[in-house]
Amino acid sequence: MSDDEAKEEELDLTSPDVVTKYKSAAEIVNKALQLVVSECKPKAKIVDICEKGDAFIREQAGNIYKNVKKKIERGLAFPTCISVNNIVCHFSPLAGDETVLEENDIVKIDMGCHIDGFIAVVAHTHVLRVGPVTGRAADVIAAANTAVEVALRLVRPGKKNKDVTEAIQKVAAAYDCKIVEGVLSHQLKQFVIDGNKVVLSVSNPEARVDEAEFEENEVYAVDIVTSTGEGKPKLLDEKQTTIYKRAVDKNYHLKMKSSRFIFSEINQKFPIMPFTARALEEKRARLGLVECVNHELLQPYPVLHEKPGDLVAHIKCTVLLMPNGSDRITSHPLEQLQPTKAIDNDPEIKAWLALGTKTKKKGGGKKKKGKKGGADTAETEPMDATSNGAPAQE
Repeated sequence: MSDDEAKEEELDLTSPDVVTKYKSAAEIVNKALQLVVSECKPKAKIVDICEKGDAFIREQAGNIYKNVKKKIERGLAFPTCISVNNIVCHFSPLAGDETVLEENDIVKIDMGCHIDGFIAVVAHTHVLRVGPVTGRAADVIAAANTAVEVALRLVRPGKKNKDVTEAIQKVAAAYDCKIVEGVLSHQLKQFVIDGNKVVLSVSNPEARVDEAEFEENEVYAVDIVTSTGEGKPKLLDEKQTTIYKRAVDKNYHLKMKSSRFIFSEINQKFPIMPFTARALEEKRARLGLVECVNHELLQPYPVLHEKPGDLVAHIKCTVLLMPNGSDRITSHPLEQLQPTKAIDNDPEIKAWLALGTKTKKKGGGKKKKGKKGGADTAETEPMDATSNGAPAQE
């Protein structure tokens, strides 16, 4: 085995240092999410809240691993996005944007932090209202929450990605909602936010991915978006796109001076992780970004919309597939939900939710190799199906 292969092998969850870095990133992003939720109030400007979320992550990440011999990269793994109502994702406007939040808005917050390239991402849905969330808003959030809980129990060593895709669609249908197409749950690796192993949100002929089996010591971003509409979002305005990621495998000699200037800045400041155009020298940014995207040097994260009046919820969490079971390291408590639909009559969903997320080894000692999912007894950490996807109340 070469030194490179040995090094590659060390950089997963078998290394306690790697686990610590994932959990440090998760702790920061969970606190950042808490801050952003507290800032989401009627008439608050979305861009101001996004800036506060990003600044918090940069500051907190910058405060750790300061005195190590070898410099450790750390900071934003995904810029703060605040997408409201029928906007599905990636809304992180530029500085001059005047969009504000309103009473009863369904607010989807999406963000990420990394320490040394080990990434923790989170997304959460929050409704700007006092008291329990009711009606279709409660349905769509409960659908996303229950789908995440089911996915967490199926993203296990020995299970396959297609098992998760089928299950989450059944959960959404039970709430008379749809899983939104085009959302992928990616494996996370060091400095890789969109790993090759993925779970499709919806299986259809246009979207095919390789069948894959989950393995111990892998990390996944379980990413679920639900809608009361058709779940087929559209790009309405390319000018709304502000988040991009450098396509590291692509090269092209840019013609425009502004493009070369902006691309040089991106290579210096954001060589790997997604970034927001707010962080660039903005006057030159828009023109330069267009040429970079046209020649595939940058991967855009478009702002997608369902139809007006549709309600969309988003929940994403980072999960470590540890030897003793799944460890969800990012989350935020939901508001009290009173959905109109019940899932306690669905035996299949109840059976999924009754599965544990931790694994008990029988008789102590080391687990024998070769036994896949189901060989160990699962600790019962079931979600109560009678709560209908609503979080348990303290």
